[in-house]
Amino acid sequence: MPFLFLLPALVLLGALVLYPIGYSLLRSLFDRTGDEFVGFDNYAELFTDDGILTALTNNLIWVVVAPAVATALGLVFAVLTERVRWGTAFKLVVFMPMAISMLAAGIIFRLVYDQDPDKGIANAVWVGVHDTFAESSAFPKAHPGRDSPLEAAGGGAFVTADPVRAGTPVSIPLVGVAPDVMPEEAAPARPAKADPDRVTGVTWQDFTRGKGVGTLNEPDATEVGYPGMRIEAVKDGKVVETATAASDGSFSLSSEADGALLRLPAENFRQPYNGLEWLGPSLVTPAVIGAYVWMWAGFAMVLIAAGLAGVPRELLEAARVDGATEWQVFRRITVPLLAPVLGVVLVTLMINVLKIFDLVFIIPPGSAQDDANVLALELYRKGFAEDQPGVASAISVFLLLLVVPVMWFNVRRIRQEGRQR
Repeated sequence: MPFLFLLPALVLLGALVLYPIGYSLLRSLFDRTGDEFVGFDNYAELFTDDGILTALTNNLIWVVVAPAVATALGLVFAVLTERVRWGTAFKLVVFMPMAISMLAAGIIFRLVYDQDPDKGIANAVWVGVHDTFAESSAFPKAHPGRDSPLEAAGGGAFVTADPVRAGTPVSIPLVGVAPDVMPEEAAPARPAKADPDRVTGVTWQDFTRGKGVGTLNEPDATEVGYPGMRIEAVKDGKVVETATAASDGSFSLSSEADGALLRLPAENFRQPYNGLEWLGPSLVTPAVIGAYVWMWAGFAMVLIAAGLAGVPRELLEAARVDGATEWQVFRRITVPLLAPVLGVVLVTLMINVLKIFDLVFIIPPGSAQDDANVLALELYRKGFAEDQPGVASAISVFLLLLVVPVMWFNVRRIRQEGRQR
């Protein structure tokens, strides 16, 4: 009778687990067509193919980093929210990503990591922090126009072709900045007034050129100045004085600038900072791991919180009475008592990341997918995109061999705990 009741489960186990494993093992020993026996050639390719080696390296990074970070965050969240009123609400918010499928999470983080700060929240935050300490120029596309007194000075800077003189106003017209992106404080430009004791000038947007109205290289009523433009007076390669243009583009330098060349440094034309290339070759794997941690930190937190509820409170209170700090209580009592739970969470996440596929397939763009490659994704590629079922089967068997020791360790530890109880 027991075997009759077990028979349906055994049939399902054989059909859905044992047969696929056996077939994959057998198929991994044959060539692409499945007709010629090649032995372990497909397994040898696992350690010679560049794509598979990259996937193996990334899998190692995943196994080391992702479970550890998710477990650590889950531990911190569980401990810190244990004694606050809104702890349950916080845990609900942190656990909520678990209700989202990997596909949906991948699409969400594909948008989060978008390079454009106006679309991707990651770069929006990063650019906001960056611009707080190093604001970008308002004139990144400004450049000299036709018959301009400026010439390129290298490195993105511009310099006057001839030295300037006190008492002779200097006109520095520029073009290339769209009127709708000019600074709000920009005021109508006016010709500079001569001052016999100073070098005066104006720098402005000479945008009427070619429209048949206004005068080339002279401020007109419809043209505005370049507020904040930095001007340097250079003699013998050294900066002797600097000035900043007013809202109408006017500037003034002392007599020390007499006979100097005026230079507009490259910082005036610095391109706006667009943040990090999160999905580029160097950051794509950490970025995808971040998406995974966002999803699974809640899982770790819930299990650890359940374990924390079973920790004897009298031990914690006794330690506090004996003068232990909260950090000492956490490190010497809470963590050791939670070690079995932490082990379960860590091993479970390690098994999970060994076969990670969805996030790596969805989040990285095509140009970076090779750099984010993992074994499960490479299995899919070899089996379907490249039509190499033998190599794909070898990867699947290799993944099984990687998972089995972790599962064995987990089962062995659970049995030991059962005997101790």
